[in-house]
Amino acid sequence: MAATSQAQRFEPTPNNLEAFWMPFTANRQFKSKPRLFVGAKDMHYTTHDGRQVLDATAGLWCCNAGHGRKPISEAVARQIAQMDYAPAFQMGHPAAFELASRLAAILPGDLDHVFFTNSGSESVDTALKIAIAYQRVKGQGTRVRLIGRERGYHGVGFGGISVGGIVSNRKFFGPLLNGVDHLPHTHNLEKNAFSKGEPEWGAHLADELERIVALHDASTIAAVIIEPVAGSTGVLIPPKGYLKKIRQICDKHGILLIFDEVITGFGRLGASFAAEHFGIQPDIITTAKGITSGTVPMGAVFVRKGIYDAFMESASENAIELFHGYTYSAHPVACAAALATLDIYRDEGLFEHAAELAPYWQDAVHSLRGTKNVIDLRNLGLIAGIELEPIPGKPTARAFDAFLKSYDKNLLIRTTGDIIAMSPPLIAQKNHIDQMFDILSGVLKTLD
Repeated sequence: MAATSQAQRFEPTPNNLEAFWMPFTANRQFKSKPRLFVGAKDMHYTTHDGRQVLDATAGLWCCNAGHGRKPISEAVARQIAQMDYAPAFQMGHPAAFELASRLAAILPGDLDHVFFTNSGSESVDTALKIAIAYQRVKGQGTRVRLIGRERGYHGVGFGGISVGGIVSNRKFFGPLLNGVDHLPHTHNLEKNAFSKGEPEWGAHLADELERIVALHDASTIAAVIIEPVAGSTGVLIPPKGYLKKIRQICDKHGILLIFDEVITGFGRLGASFAAEHFGIQPDIITTAKGITSGTVPMGAVFVRKGIYDAFMESASENAIELFHGYTYSAHPVACAAALATLDIYRDEGLFEHAAELAPYWQDAVHSLRGTKNVIDLRNLGLIAGIELEPIPGKPTARAFDAFLKSYDKNLLIRTTGDIIAMSPPLIAQKNHIDQMFDILSGVLKTLD
């Protein structure tokens, strides 16, 4: 009787919201008044009640080519019909090698080898493992320490939250990895509020890496990992010269530099990657999201030729050089989606379009200066952060209210703390930007 009762209780129905434990979501609040998308095309989502919601976030920083792109869906359908899955351990399939070559061609410098993952979190953990293992195969096995940054976001694996610096992502999960230190973040409202593009103040904060090296000694440090533009923490733009100084200090001490480009990769700043935009060559790049325009889960880690070669040269013939990988590494369907996505980026010139649109985007962002409760505006490429004055004793409440009211007005934004983050699909046009900021401006004026 009890078993029958349980089976009836959990009978799946379209309107039963209880079974799904939603990620990074206030589950009780959401399930009391759900917001459901049932369709998506180009710049808009369709809601369960038939409204068209303008996407100002590219899904979750990922749908760079827009929604419902027919070339991608057709490529996915063809691949599933031809071959749904192939193992990547001791076997291969043509699309994996084609995709790796295509990606290497748009990467700067000698970042010419690709290790496939399934998410940004997996990419980060993979990059950290490669960095430590590389030091070992080079005969520098004491280099095991990792350096992240305060307010950094590097996914939700144990490696990622260890080098990350967002307190709520760390505090519930124990002591995390040993041997991790953190650089200070670069956000300073007093010095840099309302900067357009890269702020003037803050490059000296890179010198904190010298302090950490002096504390631990360079012989113990494997790698530094940073986001060129910190996205999920609220859009923190690097000060002018900051990334260059980080690169110089890493070179001085033989430390690998990892750029986490899960957000900034694939055109977000108007270039293929932030490394190209800033003219800084990291040793490793992590990515995901835009690699398939969010259509199929996939990630990748790009490494410089010398790193790959070190592994190849250190192992005996027929030996596995790196004991790491995933069941779904280079999944055929994900590869098909990624190849079709790269075609769209190339054929429609979306990276160039983003660069051309960036000045208009900047003007729209800074048109909000002087709006009630807005204490900072920041932008780079097609990214914006709009920081709101917190309600005393109610952190995050004001921005979340803006999120809900924007949704009701048919605009999708994203909030993190009391910061609104915006990152539209790269297919956006000026009229879309006008509509986004007309709605948002009206919403901000209504906030308590």
